[in-house]
Amino acid sequence: MNIAHFLRQSAIFFPERPALTWRGTTISYRTFDQRASGFARWIDSLEFARDKRVVLFLDNCPDLLVAMFGTFMAGGAVLPANSRLTLDELQFLVSDGDACVIVTDLAHVDVARAVARLTDSRVVVAGEDLNILLNGILEKDANVYEIVVMDPSDTAWIFYTSGTTGQPKGALLPHSVLNFVTVSWLADLTPLSELDVTLHAAPLSHGAGFHALAATARGAHQVIFDEPTFDTQKVLQIISDFSVTNTWLVPTQIVMLTAKAAELGITGSDIASLQYVVYGGAPITPSALTRALDRFGSIFVQLLGQGETPMMISVLRRQDHAPELLGSAGRARPGIEVDIVGSDSESLPRGEVGELVVRGPSVMSGYLNRPEATAETIVDGWLHTGDLGRMTESGFIYLLDRAKDMIISGGSNVYAVEVEDILARHPLIREVSVVGIPDDLWGESVVGVVVVEGTESLNFEALALSLTELAREHLAGYKIPRRFIFRSHLPRNAYGKVLKRELRATITEEMNSDLDMQQKGRLS
Repeated sequence: MNIAHFLRQSAIFFPERPALTWRGTTISYRTFDQRASGFARWIDSLEFARDKRVVLFLDNCPDLLVAMFGTFMAGGAVLPANSRLTLDELQFLVSDGDACVIVTDLAHVDVARAVARLTDSRVVVAGEDLNILLNGILEKDANVYEIVVMDPSDTAWIFYTSGTTGQPKGALLPHSVLNFVTVSWLADLTPLSELDVTLHAAPLSHGAGFHALAATARGAHQVIFDEPTFDTQKVLQIISDFSVTNTWLVPTQIVMLTAKAAELGITGSDIASLQYVVYGGAPITPSALTRALDRFGSIFVQLLGQGETPMMISVLRRQDHAPELLGSAGRARPGIEVDIVGSDSESLPRGEVGELVVRGPSVMSGYLNRPEATAETIVDGWLHTGDLGRMTESGFIYLLDRAKDMIISGGSNVYAVEVEDILARHPLIREVSVVGIPDDLWGESVVGVVVVEGTESLNFEALALSLTELAREHLAGYKIPRRFIFRSHLPRNAYGKVLKRELRATITEEMNSDLDMQQKGRLS
């Protein structure tokens, strides 16, 4: 089934129900369907529509979803792009994806137009320009568009990986994958109905976009946060004003929301409508999750996935958020097989550390224009995630690191997440990332990069000693960071993941520079 049928069904079942609310304006599901139909007709009218591939390069707004479903209706594929991409990054995505259209907004139109000139693509600006375009089309033909019949294997979404280890790759997600992901979301993450209210406060270009598919499929009212940055107080107010029942957040947003709620004295009882907060996309420490649970109650659902199998590896359900399981990524989602394998791709005994592999109907069909990378990633039907982890006898998955991020110090494996979880327990620590730096003696030296809560009158030497003592209480000696570096923030990519490769390179360069200065001082 063409994924656009989810919108069409909701428009038939709940034509007057509120569909999308943004900046004080609400449109119904009938209007949502009509506007998406208009966009589909416009795509059909383009003579140079190369495979009808449409880049979505704009902040969250209704037009993003209108263009998304309109592209699906026309038999095209969307390439959602984080609105923080630079000109070079966007040009790569448009060129690699051979896109014909860039949908953007006024805040990003200059970058989009510059890229369009370089890639022979067309720009359409959300808001007034797109309104004029769609209104003109709908005046001629207000009937709903006859949705193009698609083969289940036809691509609907090209999900570009975040590129933490090199150039992004476009994971091809066919209609069959999006259908399975949507139905599964409703089955075990957020069982929605037309009476539910969904808040989109994370980028619709990523996890929230899949949440939007599920909310649209069930005719839920979708409230779109109207600011490009995450205003925690405003989010809490929206949850209260609209009686929001569910949302998708990244861990950083949960940490920020918990802190603001504590500052304002808000607890779960003050926003009792909120029943599900689905989170994923990056690690969250058990201590941060404990604070969120204490503040808001048992409303959190963790999912594990990646662009190659979106939202669909494992789930830690609300009832599984017990203290002894907070470090877990949950168990395999229904219909998905997971395993832990060694370097020979053979299954390992439970409890042993190896690579997490996944098999099932949510796995991508391959990478766009990269057959060799596809063959390396999907072996005998199993998607090799590149994540190191272990699995308990009862099936709970514990991730330890990306395979390329594992630190080997003195011949011993150090999993950064283990060290990060311990250091995050310190009351002054807001964020922490642990990386391995080249070391002549040990091969790699463990370094903790720390963001603290406030720096006024802070004795960093004393804090480093305190962190060392904390690590010594809970970790073997070879896992204890040999050095702590304090930062105002951690480098992240467009989807919020810490760029450890960049962090390692920066720290290594700084340490080499310090060593060089010391040697010059001795020589002089």
